[in-house]
Amino acid sequence: MLTELSIHDFAIIEDISITFNEGLTVLTGETGAGKSIIIDAVQLLAGGRGSVEFVRHGTKKAEIEGLFIIDSDTHPIYKVGKEYGIEISDKQIVLQRTITANGKSICRVNSKLVTLAILREFGKTLIDIHSQHETQSLMNPEHHIDLLDMYDAGQIRKTKQEYRELFNKLLSLKNRYKKLSENEQEMAHRLDLLQFQLKEIEQADLAPDEDQKLEEERDSLVNYERIYQALQDGYNALYGEQRGLEWVNKAQVALQSAATYDKFIEEKAEAISNHYYALEELTYELRNYTEMQQYSPSRLNELEGRLNEISRLKKKYGATVNEILEYMGKVEEEIEEITNKDSHLSKLDEEIKELEKDAYLEARQLHDLRKKAANSLTANIHKELKGLYLEKASFAISFGEVDGYNEEKLPLHKNGFDQIRFLISTNTGEPLKELNKIASGGELSRIMLVLKKIFSRHQGVTSVIFDEVDTGVSGRVAQAIAEKIYQISQASQVLCITHLPQVASMADTHKFIKKLEKNQRTFTSVSELTIEEQIDELSRMITGTKLTETAKEHGKEMLELANHYKEQKNTDKFM
Repeated sequence: MLTELSIHDFAIIEDISITFNEGLTVLTGETGAGKSIIIDAVQLLAGGRGSVEFVRHGTKKAEIEGLFIIDSDTHPIYKVGKEYGIEISDKQIVLQRTITANGKSICRVNSKLVTLAILREFGKTLIDIHSQHETQSLMNPEHHIDLLDMYDAGQIRKTKQEYRELFNKLLSLKNRYKKLSENEQEMAHRLDLLQFQLKEIEQADLAPDEDQKLEEERDSLVNYERIYQALQDGYNALYGEQRGLEWVNKAQVALQSAATYDKFIEEKAEAISNHYYALEELTYELRNYTEMQQYSPSRLNELEGRLNEISRLKKKYGATVNEILEYMGKVEEEIEEITNKDSHLSKLDEEIKELEKDAYLEARQLHDLRKKAANSLTANIHKELKGLYLEKASFAISFGEVDGYNEEKLPLHKNGFDQIRFLISTNTGEPLKELNKIASGGELSRIMLVLKKIFSRHQGVTSVIFDEVDTGVSGRVAQAIAEKIYQISQASQVLCITHLPQVASMADTHKFIKKLEKNQRTFTSVSELTIEEQIDELSRMITGTKLTETAKEHGKEMLELANHYKEQKNTDKFM
């Protein structure tokens, strides 16, 4: 969960640090005080798109930092950390984002610099923000198939992976077929190019690892004087005027003269004797290798010429001789394919047909699993909708079935052959429509909340954020939404911006956002409300402006009812 959030010079926020707890944290305050700005900051921390407009006027950069505590050892964040080489210790991870006044974005995870894309990979496993943008995402039919698969991932994931492997192989074969069956003129040009390349490489008569061997020989010739001098100095030190071997021999003779009287001296005398003979052998090797050294300017020129030729080929066909030879093998295969195009096309066609059969069988299995998951999800959604006073609503999942539906003729795509659409009717007698055809803002808010509650459990995120999810609702519906948000907070940390007292009363922690002026500049402050302050804030939310005793009584009663509901839910959880 998100435990600490620090924001510096971000929009109207000068410098704030907020501590968050488990459960439901509600953020309230007047419009324009900076509530949504805090959520914007969290969204940027999760890899959202930044802008210089976020940098506080007159400052050089905006800085955001968040500390997350990971309770589960199996949380997907560990897999992401391993993939990008970022260690996560003590079950803590720190995300940092800096946006400079000139538009640069600097991202860090546990103090290690990362790209924005990598920060986004970490962010999406930690934070799930339900905002206007997120609502549009849930309403987008293209995302519905992924949501359904996520709902029953345990059953679907393996089958989907097996299908994807077949589908990718099928795509590869179809691309080869298309490339090989291109028009004659293009194939003729391709064949001419390949034959030219093959001839050029063959004429070079390359040998495996030739470039490495030639470079070693060239380096030896270029550094001939240094090598020869080193050999001479080494040999002379052991066998020349300095007579290093002679002194080792004297040490050997001296110890051997007393070896019969002392076990230690006997052992060391034998060791020195072994070293002496080894050094003597090494001396002979140095002498022989020195005598073999020859400097040949003509051979050096020959090496340089050959390496230049190889270098020219490397620019075209590979970074090493071995890569060039590997490329030559591929060229030979492609030339053979083009030359015998008809037989290869026939073979590819057979392979494609066989693979399509296998892919359709796997897609059918995927379809059956989705049908089963869809029945469970539909029942679950209907249950949740009733709790939000949408008992007359009807939810269904379309698989793209139409008149003349034949799955074997449906085009395969990366997710099978299903065309998943979430459909809903909110009134009796009304036809099922896609989510984006819902007219009522209050109905849309409730439906989105239901989907969020169900799918947030399967996404594994540690923090769910609702940015004014209660828009367009009031009365008993507002109370139902408040209860639903609290239910979500029992399984995951929830941060919620709201203007409804019913939602605010459910808070485990209530934070008040206030806009102040100081030195002719606007800034935002955040404070955690006491029980008395919470009652006053609920009263203000009920009446709007004037705080009356009656309103305070209503606020107190609302808080007591919320606490009673929470106690009841906690009791039910342990029964």
